[in-house]
Parts: sequence; C-alpha cells; structure tokens
Amino acid sequence: MNRIGHAIETVISQSRWLIVPFLIGLVVGLGALAYKFILKLVTFLSQIGSAPEDELIVAVLKLVDLSLTANLLLIVIGAGYMNYVARVDPSEHPNWPPGLLGIGFSDLKQKLLGSIIAIAAVNVLEWFMDIDRSVDNTKLSWVVGILLAFALAMLLLAIADRVGNSHKHE
Repeated sequence: MNRIGHAIETVISQSRWLIVPFLIGLVVGLGALAYKFILKLVTFLSQIGSAPEDELIVAVLKLVDLSLTANLLLIVIGAGYMNYVARVDPSEHPNWPPGLLGIGFSDLKQKLLGSIIAIAAVNVLEWFMDIDRSVDNTKLSWVVGILLAFALAMLLLAIADRVGNSHKHE
C-alpha cells in the first residue's frame, strides 16, 4: 500500500510540469502584445504632428493599456512558474527583477487585481477622453460599474488577507 501512495504522490507532484505549456502560451501572448504595442507606437509617432491633442491622449492611454496588460502577463508567468513549477534562487539568478521573486498566492491575487483595476481605469479614461464622439451612457455606466466592482473586490481581498494573516501570527 505504501508503494501505491508513493506513486500517487509522485504523479501529483510531477503533474505541476503540465502548467509549463500554459506559461509558454502566455509568453507567446506577451510577444503578441509587444508586436501590437510597436504597431500602435509607430502609428502614434506618425500622427504626433497632425492629430488633435485629445486623440494623442487617447493614443497614449492605449499604449499604457497595452503596457499594463503586458505587466500583468509577466506577473502571472513569473509567479506561476515559481509557485507551481520550480523555485528560483535569487542568488543564482541576480538579473531577475525583485518584483517577480517570491510572489505568493496572496500577493499574486493583489497584483492581479491591482493590474486589472489599472487597466480598467485606463479604459474609463479613454471613454471620458472620447466622450464627445461616442456618447453611450449605458456602456459608460457598465465600464465605470465594472471598475468599481474590481476595486471593491480588491478591497475585500485585501481585508480578507489581512484578517487571515493576523490569525496566522497569533
């Protein structure tokens, strides 16, 4: 019976490597975002002299949106690898940014929601900057409502994590 238990533990432990294709897929997605960012940047640079100021601001916000999404992907890739596949020793990898090392599940939740809120906030800003051309109060209400829902979710998670951590220290 001990051999069967050990075999099951081995299978479960080694199954963590099944997450690697997902992480590689996210790396491919990060590359696609970088490509899209470069295309939008070239378009932005070509329009600087002729576009009105409000269009330039919206274009910059779109670049910020892509950048925040790329940061979100990088956090998920790094934390997913280090939490579920293999630990990364900072002394062996001094070039790894400190923001990617040691991200636990609780930290990952906070960073993910923080990034999602920032992305949603940029989208709300884009709507407000473009409000004269696309006035749709229903859609704008949904966009703002979703932003507020994410912010409330992050606040509740932060409170839950703080309460959970205070019970661990007692």
